[in-house]
This record gives sequence, C-alpha cells and structure tokens, in this order.
Amino acid sequence: GSHEEQPLQEGGSPPVAPQPVLVAPAEPPRAQPAARAGDFYCVKWIRWKGERTPVVTQSENGPCPLLAIINVLLLQWKASSGGGGLPKSPGEGSRGRSPTSSGCPQVKLPPQKEVITAEELMAHLGNCILATQPRDTSEGLQLNFQQNISDTMTVLPKLSTGLDVNVRFTGVSDFEYTPECIIFDLLNIPLYHGWLVDPQSPEQVQAVGKLSYNQLVEKIITCKHASDSSLVSEGLVAEQFLESTASQLTFHGLCELTARAREGELGVFFRNNHFSTMIKHKGHLYLLVTDQGFLHEEGVVWESLHSVDGDSCFCDTEFHLSHPLGKDGATAAPPDPRLQQRQVDQDYMVALSLQQVQDPHSLLSDLELARQLQHEEYQQHHPHPHPHP
Repeated sequence: GSHEEQPLQEGGSPPVAPQPVLVAPAEPPRAQPAARAGDFYCVKWIRWKGERTPVVTQSENGPCPLLAIINVLLLQWKASSGGGGLPKSPGEGSRGRSPTSSGCPQVKLPPQKEVITAEELMAHLGNCILATQPRDTSEGLQLNFQQNISDTMTVLPKLSTGLDVNVRFTGVSDFEYTPECIIFDLLNIPLYHGWLVDPQSPEQVQAVGKLSYNQLVEKIITCKHASDSSLVSEGLVAEQFLESTASQLTFHGLCELTARAREGELGVFFRNNHFSTMIKHKGHLYLLVTDQGFLHEEGVVWESLHSVDGDSCFCDTEFHLSHPLGKDGATAAPPDPRLQQRQVDQDYMVALSLQQVQDPHSLLSDLELARQLQHEEYQQHHPHPHPHP
C-alpha cells in the first residue's frame, strides 16, 4: 500500500516511522522493485467522466512508476477538458528540460481486458512515446527529439523496477535532473513531491539550502567530521530535518502542492519510494487507489491527500466519500456524507491557515478560519429543517 513502512536501504530514503537516520553515502531515493518483466496486473474498470475506463492495479510492493504513468494516460483521455495533462509552456518546470511534445498521448485497452502483463504495459507506453512530436520541425529540435526518444527507450525497462529520483527540498517540482526524468517531460506528465523545508525555520533553511537529498546526506557526513563547531551544528540541524520529515511530506509541502497543482490536472506524486497517480479536484488532492485488494470495490477509486500524518478517506469516481469497510470487509452503514465532507474541508482549511503564517497574503486568515469553523459547527447542530412534501 502507499503508506507501508519501508526499511532504510542503501540508495533509499528514510523510513516512514521517525527514528534515527542512518547516514551513509547514498544513491538517489529509488522506488523499491515493484514488478518483473513476467508480472501481470489486474485491470479495474470504473466509470470515469461518464465512460467505462480501465485502471491498472497492483498486488504488492506499492505503486510503481510504470503504473502511475500508465494510469495517468488511461485517465487522461477526457481529463484535458478539465485542465489535466495540458502541455507546460516552454521553460516551465525544474528538472532541466521543457517538454517537446505538443499533444496529450493516450492509452486505450480492449473493452474486455481483465489482466495485462508488464510487457504489454511497456509496449503501450513505448507507442505513446513514439507518437509524441516536436512543436516545430526545425532540424535542431528534431535531432534533440530523436535523442530524447533514444534516452527514454533506454529508461523504459526500469519503470517496472524503480526509477532514480533525487528530490530538492525547495519546491514541489524540484528534482535533480536525471535521464529517467525525460519520460515525464516527453509525456507532459507533471512529477511532484511534498518534501519541503519550512521557510519559517531559518536554521533548517540555512542547513538544507538548495541541496538535493544526495547532497544533503553528503553534507551531513562532512559536517560531522568538521573541526568547525558551526559546521558540526549545521550538520546536526540537517540531520534533524531528515529525521523529523521521514514521511517525506511536510505541512508546508502539502500547502505548496495544493497551490501549485492545477485544477483537474493529472500528475505523478513521489513519496516514500512510491509513485502515485494524483489529481486535483475542487481544490483538494487525491491519489488513485491501485491496491488490487480494492479490485471489486467500485466505491473506492481515490484516496484523499489532505494531511501529513496519513489520515485520509476513500472516495468513489465522482469524489464522493465512500462507505467505510467493517472488520469483516463488509460495507458498514453509510454515514452522513455531508459531515464527512465537512471534516475534509475543515482539515483543508487548517492546512491553509498554517500556510497563512508563512504567507501574510494568504486568502484565509486566522479570524476567517475561526468564523468558518464556528459556522460549520453551528450548521452541524442546527441543520435547516426540510419541509415535508
């Protein structure tokens, strides 16, 4: 599942549960091997934008980059009308290159498809990449495009076993550019994370700076053996930052992520060695539920992303809150969805109020938040009577 704890491995990221960080020379945080070439996946069919649409599920090891990308392409067929998957303007993004394709590639599966192999998924993805075209036909761009295609085809087999990504703590779209990132640019799929340093912590801002994860780990090692006490202290602050944010999502990161993602946009969210399909709907963020355990649960399609501590709720394809499952797996009595949605909205307003402390020009002040919460509480206990017909 997307919240399972991962042990700290060489080349990996800190685990979810806060514990002393073992600092060693590290490769970029990479996704755990999630699939082999011979693996197969069950296809879940949902009603998406009024049409029967497939979603590829996974049985173990959490969401891998191959599934996250494929599911974006599967859901993107009609999302462009709501702003999802639109090409970014030249120069936009922080991974080193701007996308070169002009359209939104799509993947379609046969209507009766119930199982699909990793080879089939990579073939679909390869065809999508080959179908992308440069914005203009100048010789230089054509050569660059051909090189990008060549680089991407080399990376393609890695998608089912994990990608090397190296986050920077300065922005939700900031990653050290690696060859693996080109696939997201070619397909016009935004890649996000929420592991940001809090600008209201000057010591952490100073210690972390604009360093990537790899560079920060190297700095901690260097500072520990420094003779300068100020460097030693800075190294300890950096190490404490990694310990306290081991879940790889911070309040500031969540606020920035909510602000940066566009309404209706489909993208990929990287956290804790996992890649998940993400969408923004009516100001809220949701992650696609790809656990095969929910294969036959039509009411479980999206999982809300509105808190750092993992507190979330499941939603159906229309983003209505799902009925909770009982201990025996049976659906419990449906609660009042208005009360559940009110709780989601209140949690979201609290997150925005935290951002207000960092940004004095935030739309939501503490006073407005208090008034809104008071109004919601009053409405909960004094609902308007509905006249009988």
